[in-house]
Amino acid sequence: MHKKELKDVQVNGKKVLVRVDFNVPMKDGQVTDDNRITAALPTIKYLLEHDAKVILFSHLGKVKTADDLKKRDMAPVAKVLEQKLGRPVKFVNAFEGKELETAINQMQNQDVILFQNTRFADILDQNSQISVDDNGNATAKRESKNDPALGKYWASLGDVFVNDAFGTAHRAHASNVGIATNIGESCLGFLVEKEVKMLSQGVDSPVKPFVAIIGGAKVSDKIGVIEHLLTKADKILIGGGMAYTFFAAQGHNIGNSLLEADKIDVAKEFLAKANGKIILPIDALEAPEFADVPAKVTNGAEIDEGYMGLDIGPKTIELFKNELAGAKTVAWNGPMGVFEFSNYSIGTKAICAAIAELKDAFTLIGGGDSAAAAIQLGYKDKFTHISTGGGASLEYMEGKPLPGIEAVQNK
Repeated sequence: MHKKELKDVQVNGKKVLVRVDFNVPMKDGQVTDDNRITAALPTIKYLLEHDAKVILFSHLGKVKTADDLKKRDMAPVAKVLEQKLGRPVKFVNAFEGKELETAINQMQNQDVILFQNTRFADILDQNSQISVDDNGNATAKRESKNDPALGKYWASLGDVFVNDAFGTAHRAHASNVGIATNIGESCLGFLVEKEVKMLSQGVDSPVKPFVAIIGGAKVSDKIGVIEHLLTKADKILIGGGMAYTFFAAQGHNIGNSLLEADKIDVAKEFLAKANGKIILPIDALEAPEFADVPAKVTNGAEIDEGYMGLDIGPKTIELFKNELAGAKTVAWNGPMGVFEFSNYSIGTKAICAAIAELKDAFTLIGGGDSAAAAIQLGYKDKFTHISTGGGASLEYMEGKPLPGIEAVQNK
């Protein structure tokens, strides 16, 4: 790790700006899942133990219209954080301006402030006026387009910047890149530090044999991942809706299954250059409609006319289990079928179980739907690491640099 980490930085008595990922699900003004708040606690508690003044900020959802200013308020998040910390958290209903500046200037060591949703700067201009186009959509975009003045302003509010929001590390926003490039000292928080170390171990320097499992709906979403992992992995097992584009590339009938016709040639290229590394399903669970109806098992890789493949079949499960046997590193991104349907969650469950049972293996889930599936199916504690950032971990698995991390100072 060549980036500065939290323990490399002196924080005592300093105003420490912490970009957290409190983008939590909400219903009727209440937080319905506080996992992301819990994930930020180690960094926050460390700062408090070291007498810092802790200034927290996050986005919450997308802020596209004026209505979102009501729906995306961070105040309920502050209450949950206060309960978890067991100490007061001052919520400041502003993301810039005198109220925020005064609150920060009045802070004592070990005080905690959470300020308002950073994405409000996408719809509110520097005069606090709502800025929308003729369709009512946000046009200011000061946060998400990394407005230089906003990044500089936020940086001016503190002495040290800690990026602990891995979920937005693949985006160059004012609240990560903008601050990091305008402040005297910056570092990674414990959450981001762990993510980078785990993803690096699982993707950049894996212990062999290394088996990658790629699922999800579309080949187009995973082209970069497959391209990069072909240079790293010993085997790549492919499932999910994207498998049917590969079936079509092999000349199989795919019925009404999901198909990206414009990616058939890409699939053919991958199969040609893979030299046997890519392992495709050999049967499927199919249905006459996209619904949670009883499944029919195909006879081989052919999908019946009028049917669509919605999960990998029993023979594929056995094939994939055999390919996983003896693996020392496994990286998984994307479910094997429509796991939200109980009849078509069988493949994803079986892969979860097979990975969980591996002995002495480093097992990584790269966020997104596969992480949701593993947690939902009760395998949360059975993997070495489940990433908290879907888009960020996907881009890491593609071998792309993450701007939010690149902008942090080197050691």
